[in-house]
Amino acid sequence: TLKKTMMNAVAAVAVCAARRRPLHQSHHAPISFTSLTSAAHQRQQHRERHDNGPAFQQVVRTRMDNSASSAAGAPAPPTFSSYDFPERNEAPVITRTRAIDVASSRRASDSSDNNNTSSSTVASAIVPPHSKPISSAPPPAILSAPPSARLSTPATEITTLPNGVRVGSMETPSPVSAVGVLLDFGSRHERLRNALPDDSAVSTAGVNHLLELLAFQSSLPSASLSSTHLRSRLDNLGAATFANSSREQMMYCVDVLRPNAVPAFDLLAEVVKCPEVAEEEVEEMKKVMEFQLMDVVPQILLGEGLQMAAYGKLAESNGDGDGDGDDDTLQQLGRPHFCTAEALPLLSARSVHFFKEQNLLHNPHGVVVSGSGIEHDALVELAMRHFGDMTAANPNEPPPSPPPHDNPHTLPSTYTGGQYRLPTPLHSLYPDKPQYTHVALAFEAPLGWHSPHLVPLCVLQTLLGGGSSFSAGGPGKGMYSKLYREVLNRYSWVESAEAFSSFHAESGLWGISGSCRPDKAGELTKAMVREFVELSRYYVTEEELQRAKNMLKCNVLTQLESRLVLFEDIGRQILTYGRREDAESMCGKIDAVTKEDIIEVVRMAIGTMRPTMGVVGVDISKVPMIEDVEKMLSAESMGTHSVGGSGGGGRGGGKVEKKSWFS
Repeated sequence: TLKKTMMNAVAAVAVCAARRRPLHQSHHAPISFTSLTSAAHQRQQHRERHDNGPAFQQVVRTRMDNSASSAAGAPAPPTFSSYDFPERNEAPVITRTRAIDVASSRRASDSSDNNNTSSSTVASAIVPPHSKPISSAPPPAILSAPPSARLSTPATEITTLPNGVRVGSMETPSPVSAVGVLLDFGSRHERLRNALPDDSAVSTAGVNHLLELLAFQSSLPSASLSSTHLRSRLDNLGAATFANSSREQMMYCVDVLRPNAVPAFDLLAEVVKCPEVAEEEVEEMKKVMEFQLMDVVPQILLGEGLQMAAYGKLAESNGDGDGDGDDDTLQQLGRPHFCTAEALPLLSARSVHFFKEQNLLHNPHGVVVSGSGIEHDALVELAMRHFGDMTAANPNEPPPSPPPHDNPHTLPSTYTGGQYRLPTPLHSLYPDKPQYTHVALAFEAPLGWHSPHLVPLCVLQTLLGGGSSFSAGGPGKGMYSKLYREVLNRYSWVESAEAFSSFHAESGLWGISGSCRPDKAGELTKAMVREFVELSRYYVTEEELQRAKNMLKCNVLTQLESRLVLFEDIGRQILTYGRREDAESMCGKIDAVTKEDIIEVVRMAIGTMRPTMGVVGVDISKVPMIEDVEKMLSAESMGTHSVGGSGGGGRGGGKVEKKSWFS
């Protein structure tokens, strides 16, 4: 009915417009959209004249003023409402240039004599002339792909230098190389107070956050390069630089054309080993960190809170034995990853130098040089040139133990479980913005990266899936995952619900996080509990399991197509396991996961471990306490034994075999 009404209205407008057409127009001329809209505009003016007299007079006066200014030679200024630019007190200056005007200006400047340089200067500034004609042949830096007959299956090559530095790479027929260094230290090795021989102390809390910002931004005295010249040199090489820190590892990477890989790696090695890190550079980055702390998204606060609650303080010292009373009871995995407001003023250039002296310069076994798209022998030569002279702090000591504890300053953390609740203030700049309460419920993944249940946990995470209530990847993306079907599609008030996992050397976390309106936070928590209990009571279907395994294999293989992901995967696996698992073997482990493995993982978590809960939001009063969540899990899981298959049922049953999934 609405469609027919609109068509009749358009036809009526067309008839009226045709009847009011001036006499000099042909009666057979087609009716344009412009004529239709102008006729409708005239009728709107007629209604305004009769219905709203004063308002119409004001519109007329405004348009007459604009017409007068246009007639005087000045274009009428555009009018803006408060809806166009709500955060500006005045309308912005908008300059518009048409492509045809630029082309005409350039043609006019080319045809003018040499004395008229003004228009030529403007045209060249807008469209710079080509310095040389475009050739059909690729530039020398772009290597042609070898014929398929000469290609072989890429394999990971690993070499250990005499001092313990490891080199891993995979050659690919790519004109671009990704090379870098991964280091065996992270925010877990930071301390709020470190005693020095001169009876002074230095804080290293937040150093990894600072190092990530200082990467490729500090001067290099050994190469006689200032920070500005360093960035200019990298730009001239066409290098894209990356730096990333985590709780256990630090990564530096350069992505550059293959012929420029050697000079780019030379600069990267200097950035890793001996940057100047002056006080003024540190102070500049501390301002950046201060701005970052002003607006931390709730998801980061929730993740930090989960780590703090899962690996809470211990009653006794964790083994460093310095007796300084600062943070001896704070476990390494429970320390903040990002610099806190309390630790920021204590950071200095001395903090950076002390941390690198302690964890990098005398720990060659914690250095892995990785690369993709580069010959292995060439990368070994570069690693030997820049890192072959590193020596251990005590050369007479035997080599460090195998992973997961290569770094002598790594102290194992113990899972405690608990809760973290953080009420956040209302956003001062956007008070009308919708506010959500963020909730996460997690359990431990014992042995972390070395757990025999690592692959089943990854399959379970993919099976649960989830995401936001808005699918950004197109219609139907992830709609068959368990959390989408049973939470997001069932409850309209849920903003997001997704599975997550985070693994470390000796432990890890896996669980479900979500967000919703504050008044529905209690129901969201109950929905999470029901998902865990249902997974422990009933087997997942073969269709769900096969779909999850296919999606996980697809994600792994698709990600490894990227040279940057390949470079990172090689380095992190060597640093964590001392070797690399190839894609074929990894897919075989994924295919071997059964529904019995899934239910065993969930039962072991619910039956033997205390949960960890994190809550962040403006109003968290509706979220139950951790004790209430434990009671809900116990009450709901009473029927766990009714399902057959492997895995222990109630609390206190089921031990984890200390056997790595790698073996």
